[in-house]
Amino acid sequence: MNKLHIKRDDTVVILSGKDKGKKGKVLETSPKEQKVIVEGVNMVTKHVKPRRAGEPGGIVSAEGAMYAAKVMLVCPSCGKPTRVAHKVLADGTKTRACKKCNATF
Repeated sequence: MNKLHIKRDDTVVILSGKDKGKKGKVLETSPKEQKVIVEGVNMVTKHVKPRRAGEPGGIVSAEGAMYAAKVMLVCPSCGKPTRVAHKVLADGTKTRACKKCNATF
């Protein structure tokens, strides 16, 4: 079973690598590969061939995938990087919670 502690549209902070300390929004997750794509982080150059007539080709900059273990979720309420806790509410639904301020999101 492949699970990630990060979901799409979460705000995360980068823990290691050339972009350490940067914050960004998660654009895409890949639970099978344990990787995420974060907006504006881990930029790679890509050689693109024009596919249609009149379409430009060339070298394009795009976000590259990185391991989910290298990012940490930023709590929406307290704004600090935190681990994810799981809480079961009174009605039986399961939600994610901040380990630092106990806010659910």
